[in-house]
Amino acid sequence: MIRVRFVSADGSETREVAAPEGHRLLEVAQNDGQPLEGTCEGQMACSTCHVIVAAEDFARLPKASEEEEDMLDLAIGASRTSRLACQILLTPELDGLTVRMPPQHRDMQGR
Repeated sequence: MIRVRFVSADGSETREVAAPEGHRLLEVAQNDGQPLEGTCEGQMACSTCHVIVAAEDFARLPKASEEEEDMLDLAIGASRTSRLACQILLTPELDGLTVRMPPQHRDMQGR
């Protein structure tokens, strides 16, 4: 099992969950009730699963593709350590990963 820590946008709440290796961070976050929409269902056609990876964990992630970088340009509040949760596959190297929810997000479903 891979441990992941989710930090709320304002930093007031942290939850740690364990997920099986090979699961996408987006699915793990949604199953935990985190506010990630994932409108395109992981097809990298939106930026609604944008997360901010802890600076100390960012280098452990595989490099973002050019397509992911383009989608991150559309994310509200993107930072230097932003990634799309649909593009992060949990591996043993990512055990203990910490991600923060962005301060705001685009509601593509109009809810």
